[in-house]
Amino acid sequence: MKKIIFPMMFLGLMACKKDDSATPSTTTTTTSVDVTSVLKSKVTSDVTVSISGDNIILKSDGRPHNHKSPYWGTSNALYEAPPTGHVVNPNAMLSQNYTMTIPAKPTAASTHEATSIGAIGMALNGVAIYNNQEGPNTELDAGKISSLDGAGAHPEQTGAYHYHVTGTYTTQDDAKLVGFLRDGFPIYGRKDMDGTYPSNLDAYNGHTAPTTEFPNGIYHYHTRNENYLNTGYYILKSGSYYGTKGTFTQ
Repeated sequence: MKKIIFPMMFLGLMACKKDDSATPSTTTTTTSVDVTSVLKSKVTSDVTVSISGDNIILKSDGRPHNHKSPYWGTSNALYEAPPTGHVVNPNAMLSQNYTMTIPAKPTAASTHEATSIGAIGMALNGVAIYNNQEGPNTELDAGKISSLDGAGAHPEQTGAYHYHVTGTYTTQDDAKLVGFLRDGFPIYGRKDMDGTYPSNLDAYNGHTAPTTEFPNGIYHYHTRNENYLNTGYYILKSGSYYGTKGTFTQ
């Protein structure tokens, strides 16, 4: 069986619905860094960015216009066959109406809310990022994993295409910026910018350190250095947000 290398990160089918439970804990507040200019320069042309007060608003149709997938359908120029041993699920990839609102200067939350099933962030190309859950307290199993494409993604029953694990089009074994979670903090591949795997990640799978886009340092997440069923690395396992979660509507 061919391995899927990548999804951001940071991430269903019929059971992929929202469940906003909270896991309270405390932490100290980190110095805020404005992510606006980096975000504007890094998102693809398929994502529109606007500013409203202290918030950044991102909008997209949720489809990966910058890479191939079997879920585009055989008549589309971006179609590619699923990886060996994988089969597409019966859900069609449909255009969405995503709006994600995040703080321009994200800060640590005093109480950390658990990530839920459903969108926990947005990749740079406007695709939703999910965690490792397929339903309430239900991790992706081998059957669901087999429906992931080469990007580590599939659409749910509503047609919402989303990344669960890392793949060929988002991040591989690198320090690449994948996207931003709903609390405004960026998420990167498994490595730091110096090419090493970070050894000081906190309970949220992040730390404060320099990145290529933020050379003076920023708190950021990393995709987990844990290959799941030989398919890819979770963009983010179910856990909690480091900052205060913004909104994500569709």
